[in-house]
Amino acid sequence: MALEDEIYRDPPSTFEQNYRCYPVSFIEKSHLEKGDKIIMPPSALDRLAYLQIDYPMLFELKNPSASKVSHCGVLEFIADEGLIYVPYWMMENMLLQEGDIVNVKNASLSKGTYVKLQPHTTDFLDISNPKAILETSLRSYSCLTTGDTIMVAYNNKKFYIDIVETKPSSAISIIETDCEVDFAPPLDYKEPERPLKSKVAPEVEEEPLTKVPKFNPFSGSARRLDGKPAETVAAPLVQPQKTEATTSGTNGSMPSSSGSRKRSGKLVFGSTADKNSNGTPKATMKEAKQDSSKKEEAKKEEPKFQAFTGKKYSLKN
Repeated sequence: MALEDEIYRDPPSTFEQNYRCYPVSFIEKSHLEKGDKIIMPPSALDRLAYLQIDYPMLFELKNPSASKVSHCGVLEFIADEGLIYVPYWMMENMLLQEGDIVNVKNASLSKGTYVKLQPHTTDFLDISNPKAILETSLRSYSCLTTGDTIMVAYNNKKFYIDIVETKPSSAISIIETDCEVDFAPPLDYKEPERPLKSKVAPEVEEEPLTKVPKFNPFSGSARRLDGKPAETVAAPLVQPQKTEATTSGTNGSMPSSSGSRKRSGKLVFGSTADKNSNGTPKATMKEAKQDSSKKEEAKKEEPKFQAFTGKKYSLKN
């Protein structure tokens, strides 16, 4: 009965073994640095074939001395017994040195739906199409673990990217799955400094207030149509006329219609007949006549404006 129980008992579903790890460059497979695949010995394949495990085969790598955990896939079973070959970037994440002991255990990971990445430098964002480059590079990966730093090679450059967050769990499988990718700002990204507006604004506002002159209407110089300099004759002539008007008004004399008809174009405050009848002195009358005669002479001396007095030109030669 005991033998029959052993025969019909379900085979174990867990694979766990300790190996010494070395970089994949030791077996001249440097191209594996662009992914997360490891090389295991043939004895591991014999034991895995006997077990009931999920495919594709995924493994959990653990550094017992540093308590660092990561996940990976397997490419071939051609390593020497007791050894495994791991990409060097994975050894750096797990703080492993050449020949250190690493624990290998099979794992079953759920398919990822979301991953958040953070490049180390802004140079990765300067690539013309980083989404396409990342999609092509992740085809060499079988799983992602939160906290790991993967390496993406492009145009003879190596770009390191941190896995900031993964959903639905801290370790996900990205084989044949649609996964939403989000980017965090690069580690060396610095926001541009914005100028302080509070200090500059009052200086800009105060300067025009001190320099802008007030608006003065009709502040230009007067010009005549004949090109001669304008003479302000009207202002001094009006003032003495006003004084005469006030003096004549005090004497009670009114302007006559006959005087205004005799001298058209001038203002005459009272005729000589009216002044003589009111008993005004003859000396004042003479002075008024002399002033008016002088003004008429000054106006007669001024040349009248003559149109078309310039040089004439002919259109014929």
